[in-house]
Amino acid sequence: MNNIAAIILAAGRGTRMKSLTPKVMHTLLGKPMISYVVDTVRGAGIADIVAVIGFGGEKVKEFFKETKVRTVLQKKLLGSADAVRAARKEIKKFKGDILVVYGDTPLIKKETLARLAEKHKSSGASLTLLTTILKNPTGYGRIIRNTDGKILKIAEEDEAGTHKKEIKEINVGTCIFKAEDLFGPLAEIKRDNAKKEYYLTDAVNILSLKAKKIDSMAIDDLSEMIGVNSRKELAEATTVLKNRTADELIASGVTIQDPLSTTIYPGVKIGRDTLIYPNTVIESDVIIGKACHIGPFAHIRPGTRIGNKVEVGNFVELVRTEVQDFTKVKHHTYLGDAKVGKNVNIGAGTITVNYDGKNKNRTVIGDRAFIGVGAILIAPIKIGRRALVGAGSVVLKGQNIKDGATVVGVPARILQRRKQSRRREDEKPPISLQR
Repeated sequence: MNNIAAIILAAGRGTRMKSLTPKVMHTLLGKPMISYVVDTVRGAGIADIVAVIGFGGEKVKEFFKETKVRTVLQKKLLGSADAVRAARKEIKKFKGDILVVYGDTPLIKKETLARLAEKHKSSGASLTLLTTILKNPTGYGRIIRNTDGKILKIAEEDEAGTHKKEIKEINVGTCIFKAEDLFGPLAEIKRDNAKKEYYLTDAVNILSLKAKKIDSMAIDDLSEMIGVNSRKELAEATTVLKNRTADELIASGVTIQDPLSTTIYPGVKIGRDTLIYPNTVIESDVIIGKACHIGPFAHIRPGTRIGNKVEVGNFVELVRTEVQDFTKVKHHTYLGDAKVGKNVNIGAGTITVNYDGKNKNRTVIGDRAFIGVGAILIAPIKIGRRALVGAGSVVLKGQNIKDGATVVGVPARILQRRKQSRRREDEKPPISLQR
């Protein structure tokens, strides 16, 4: 999106969070909530972003370094207008439009920001506000209009009189200014209010008195305006985001038997006709293929790649693991830092011992291998193609099992080589595994 910059207000402490962690760094399905705001702004096509930081500044600044977002410090937390004023030095020469969005509103959608920017541009307004109608607007700033519908000001909750509190249209917080109509009014804003802070919303009244055009755009999805200021609101935002993710996957052809008990993080990719059973957790950076069965009570952690027609059953945990087509990992199993080939059977209770106290080590299991119930595989090791590990066996670190070998015991010892199938390894699997 050309000729538009964004200011993200991320300085607040979040007193009601009752935490030493900066509010915007509290996690929402695996990522700091501020990460969602940055992704949304960029998703709307805005590349020039400045973040205003304050409480816990070093920790927040470190996060923004990874996102390549410029930061400025609000030395004293004196309100939203003071925060925008702090950002001025970073974009003072900017001549376009400036989006102001709050770092504690992680559910706002990129489509909403894009529509707001388009509405602002097409109307030629000095300021365009994002608004909505609430049956119970308690706690929100009210949009005050004249009889012609022109926006005159925003009355904050602590400043609104009785008749103003009856107004149902409220200010969501996100807004877009023309640059020259943002920094000019900032100098005129006073802190003659109950909190003794500089309110950015006072710019509305200042621009109105200057006969500047003030426009608005209403949102229908009220979840977008959720501001996270407490642990309860964090939980509410988590539920909304979880439901959004489930709805998107279901629409793409994935079956989620019980969305209420299933948690799938945003960005997870799942192929068509895959079935997710109840009480399954799938974290970020996971890709699952087509026609798989996952769960119930499975935990799929970051870095996992699952092929097509794979079964991952009850109480299975996978992390940084690749599982290729037609493989079964059915019950009470942990696979970490592993690569599992095609048509492999992983017996119930199998454990890859991937951590030696210093390093995470790799386990490689070849195509058509059979791992018996309760096997313990101490990485780094390699199990060959069509090898068989007997039930309860312990395969020691560095004990690589050759193709076709059978090993049993504690520690595992070679018994014999399994006969090779006449059928080529790259041919189709048995009929029983085809779907």
